[in-house]
Amino acid sequence: MKIGDRIRIIESIIVYHHPEHRQEAFDLKGMEGEIINIISDWEGRPLSANLPLLVKISEKFKVHVCDNEVEVLRKTENY
Repeated sequence: MKIGDRIRIIESIIVYHHPEHRQEAFDLKGMEGEIINIISDWEGRPLSANLPLLVKISEKFKVHVCDNEVEVLRKTENY
């Protein structure tokens, strides 16, 4: 997986910070988004993040997930 890949969340992930469902349990399973960052270092030092993928689901909503919670729908083309 790399930045720009289109993904779908395949595991049940309950969040309480979705902008349209504030302070309510909301399941992200089945939602699609784009990987916008992969957390691997912090200020130049290696980092082993628990939730390394930052996924943009909508204009107002981003979420951190693990690579085993998503499937790649479309890979980014590198030219």
